[in-house]
Amino acid sequence: MQHKQTAGFWRLHAWSILVVLGVFCTHTYAEDAGKKLAEVSSIKTDEIDGFETYSPELQETIRKALNLTELKLRYQFGSASPKAGGMDCSGAIYYLLHESGVKTVPRQSDEICRWVMRRGILYRTENVDSLDETAFKALKPGDLLFWTGTYETATPRELPISHVMLYLGKRKKDGKAIVFGASDGRYYDGLRRNGVSVFDFTIPHRTAESAFFGYGSIPPS
Repeated sequence: MQHKQTAGFWRLHAWSILVVLGVFCTHTYAEDAGKKLAEVSSIKTDEIDGFETYSPELQETIRKALNLTELKLRYQFGSASPKAGGMDCSGAIYYLLHESGVKTVPRQSDEICRWVMRRGILYRTENVDSLDETAFKALKPGDLLFWTGTYETATPRELPISHVMLYLGKRKKDGKAIVFGASDGRYYDGLRRNGVSVFDFTIPHRTAESAFFGYGSIPPS
C-alpha cells in the first residue's frame, strides 16, 4: 500500500512539473511571437574608407560596434544589454560607449545630446537636405548623430531628441555614408533592417515628421 501511495505521489508531482513547464513555455513562446526577428547588416573595417587613419581609440570603438552587429540583436525598446536579445537606439550607444571606457554617457537619447552639448560642441543642422551641405563640413567618423520626431516619446522632453546613432564614415567601394545603431525601420542598401546594425546615413526630407538635429564628438571619459 505504501509503495502504491509513493508511486502515486511521484506521478502527481511529475504531472505538476509538466503543467508548470507547459505554462512557462507557452508564456515564453507568446512573448517571443510578439517580437520581430532581427534583420541586420554588417561590414568589415577594411570596407570603411580611411579606417587605418582613425585614432586607435576610435578604431577599437568601431570594432566593438561591428562586433555587436554580428550578434543578430533585434530592436528592443527599453533594453541596453545584448543579453536581452536586442537593444534600442540609445541603449546600443550607451552599451557601446560603456564597453569602450566612456562611463559618463547617459542612457537616454536626449540626455546623450545634452551631454555632448555640455562637454563638447554640438553642430546644429536646420533645413538640410543632404550631407553635401556646409552644415556637415565638420562631420567626422566617430561623431554621435541626433534626430527629432522619429517617434512620440512617453513624456515631453526639454530637448526633443528621440534618436541617436554613431557615424562610421564612408564605404570604400562607393563613398556611401554609413552609421551604427539600433532601429526598426531604417535601411541599408535598400533593405529594411530591424536591430543592431549598420545603416545608410540619410537625411529626412524637409516635409517629413522626423528631422536631423545635429552631430558632435563623443566627450572624453
